[in-house]
Amino acid sequence: MVRFLIVGCINTAVGTCIMFGLYNLAHWSYWLSSAANYTLTSILSFFLNKYFTFQSKTWSFREVLRFILNIAVCYFLAYGAAKPLVRLLLADSTQVIRDNVSMLVGMVLFTCCNYIGQRFFTFK
Repeated sequence: MVRFLIVGCINTAVGTCIMFGLYNLAHWSYWLSSAANYTLTSILSFFLNKYFTFQSKTWSFREVLRFILNIAVCYFLAYGAAKPLVRLLLADSTQVIRDNVSMLVGMVLFTCCNYIGQRFFTFK
């Protein structure tokens, strides 16, 4: 768990800059900026979690497919749940505030789902 959190901190720092930079500075949409974040940081995450966190020694196409599937499922669950939840809770806020808070909530939900998926599905 400690190693996963270290990798998570690295990915979070990089991903936060990517996601919030693309959304707030480049004016990309909620979905494009968050997807770009997870596409780019997932590559880094795969190698760090495989070798550092879970110390997986095997290499297989099946493992790569499991990793991609896990990331995709976690992404759509986390960000798909975060957006309507925050919209409900912050109905009187601007769209920009709701989207930024949704991305923060999505990050937390994604991290929880991703740990479980990587631990018990991808690198079991």
